[in-house]
Amino acid sequence: MATRIMHVPMPRKTSNYLHTKAFEKGYVYSKTTSINVKPCSVLCTAEKPTDRNPIERRRSGNYKPPSWDFDYIQSLNSEYKGEKYLRRVFELKKRVKMMLEGVMDRVDQLEFIDDLQKLGILYHFEDKIKRILENIYHDHISSKTDKMKETNLYSTALEYILLRQHGFCVSQEIFDSFKKRKGDFKESLVDDTKGLLQLYEASFLMAKGEYALELAREFATIFLQKKLDEGNNAIDDYLALLVRNALDLPLHWRVERPKARWFIEVYEKRPSMNAVVLELAKLDFNIVQAIHQEELKHISRWWKRTSITEKLPFARDRIVESYIWSVAGHFEPQYAHFRTMGTKVNAFITVLDDIFDVYGTLEELQLFNYVIQRWDIKSMEQLPHYMQVMFLALNNLINEIAYDVLKDQGIVIIPYLRKLWADLSQSYFQEAKWQYEKYKPTLQEYVENGWISISAPVILCHAFLLLANPIEIEVVQSLFKYHNVVRLAGIILRLVNDLGTSPDEMKRGDVLKSVQCYMNETGACEEEAREYIRFLIGEAWKEMNRERVAESSFPHEFIRSAVNLGRTAQYMYHHGDGHGHQQHPEIKDQFRKLLFEPIA
Repeated sequence: MATRIMHVPMPRKTSNYLHTKAFEKGYVYSKTTSINVKPCSVLCTAEKPTDRNPIERRRSGNYKPPSWDFDYIQSLNSEYKGEKYLRRVFELKKRVKMMLEGVMDRVDQLEFIDDLQKLGILYHFEDKIKRILENIYHDHISSKTDKMKETNLYSTALEYILLRQHGFCVSQEIFDSFKKRKGDFKESLVDDTKGLLQLYEASFLMAKGEYALELAREFATIFLQKKLDEGNNAIDDYLALLVRNALDLPLHWRVERPKARWFIEVYEKRPSMNAVVLELAKLDFNIVQAIHQEELKHISRWWKRTSITEKLPFARDRIVESYIWSVAGHFEPQYAHFRTMGTKVNAFITVLDDIFDVYGTLEELQLFNYVIQRWDIKSMEQLPHYMQVMFLALNNLINEIAYDVLKDQGIVIIPYLRKLWADLSQSYFQEAKWQYEKYKPTLQEYVENGWISISAPVILCHAFLLLANPIEIEVVQSLFKYHNVVRLAGIILRLVNDLGTSPDEMKRGDVLKSVQCYMNETGACEEEAREYIRFLIGEAWKEMNRERVAESSFPHEFIRSAVNLGRTAQYMYHHGDGHGHQQHPEIKDQFRKLLFEPIA
């Protein structure tokens, strides 16, 4: 599939973007020539630098030391590694499975599955739940006429959510019975707070062009916010927690593991909570957290052995944060190798970013990019020492990953991996040139380079190689042309990152980010620009939702990786720069609860 590049519309007025059909017509994609994988020494041309004695003019990112250092990580020792907890989980799983297999009416069954999913324990019952949802979907298809007469908004929206979340293509027409002839939603629904909440959450699973769900979101948002404003007389405490959380960030945009931690604590307060399910959720969270801690200890020892933080002290030491990106991708115990290697990739992305973004002079960066494009080990002799260390460490990581794939699957992937890092380097160098030349890119120019420079292709293509079994060379070739799902994840990650990090980056003189590009191009104020970037994020999510249910040659785990990368962006940058600076205390608290603090 050819890469589709996002063409960004530039209207002068930014108000009321979230629900206007006319504006969507400006959000256009065009097909461009595919990027072909070539031998690594000729992947792309790079101007060979002539000046090997650059004048040193260094910037500083003013990065703080890691919040959790090597000694702290190595001291982690969870009691939940014990065999007695595993035995108890085994017993609880049997009881929950019996509940799933028992007789329930449709709404109770949907609620039970929804609870298991939100609590983070659905993966224990995946096959059983898949069969249940398949039956529900077939019932939905066979009784489509009756569904058009549905009167229970809560159960209808919940069914829609669960089916779409699990890859079933359910039409937005399922909500037609709740609308008036003119297409607006009925006023009688405003008293159904549970139904409105599910309708709101359902709207975030919409694909592009599903205007009924646009109206649903607008309608539900207005009346849910009104319920909160009216206080306890309009809504009970438990439901108020759910509504407030949803309006802050919808569940579909949240990372699974932190979402489970939050919901476990909220579920405990629910009057109708299931004690067996709650105990299983708590135990499972703590046991998996203990597994994650052991993985992190192993990774931190590897990180220390690389001496990267010693040889490149200007770079961010963010091994914990790099690991969180991997946990957010796939948290389940069976994905340990994915998390380990993915964390190594993330750590090197961070350091490479700091070389180009903060520390390297333009002359050094030109030389560094030239060496990476050619990927000639002999050429690294021309590099400054700190770049030699980085290049050789990166080369070793690529060889490690490539060796594992060759050993296990018989495919040579070194050219593909080198291409990924060469493309990332080229995008970083482009931004460095813009910064040094004081060039102000258009939003279109910025986004076309930025969805690559945010490292989404590197993260996701490595994820595919770590997850897919078997790896088919035709699928690899399609992916490494940067499939649409990679581009969409990159756009979401790029734009969400800009909303969370651009103030700090502007202070140190970085290239304009998407917010500033839009302001410069249109004359909009900052809040108007941020509103517009939020609109573009929502549009990219609609496209991603379409990809989730489309026929694909990629494994389900990879599509999930792409969706979760967008979610992780929302998690990392919702309260500022969660990866680099962590100035907001809520960010550290979230990370602590995710990795270090068991649930009581």
